[in-house]
Amino acid sequence: MPGLLARILITAFGLWIADVALAGVWFDGWQALIVAALLLGFANAFVRPVIILLTFPLTLVTLGLFLFVINGAMLLLVARLMDSMHIEGLWTAILASIIVGITGWIANGFVGNRGKLEVWKVRR
Repeated sequence: MPGLLARILITAFGLWIADVALAGVWFDGWQALIVAALLLGFANAFVRPVIILLTFPLTLVTLGLFLFVINGAMLLLVARLMDSMHIEGLWTAILASIIVGITGWIANGFVGNRGKLEVWKVRR
């Protein structure tokens, strides 16, 4: 359970950074960030694999670049489900998904599989 909570907070942090960095993304309060992170997790777990499977030939032809469009579409889906999350278009959603992805990638390096903060020791 702590791992799930850590992942939701990391995603919410990434969405907040996208909100600050991009003019076309905004939320109506911190509660909307948490709900959006939770819905984005569900969309990425259930909807995204189906979309990736259906668009595999296009993803293959574009050498994987179409995955950026799919990630942006997942953010747009969440924004359409919520009245308190606003994204102005697909390009803004793609940029926001890149920001959320990079933030999550960096933050997940510090959080282990169980959701605990990890400290790496280097021995010489």
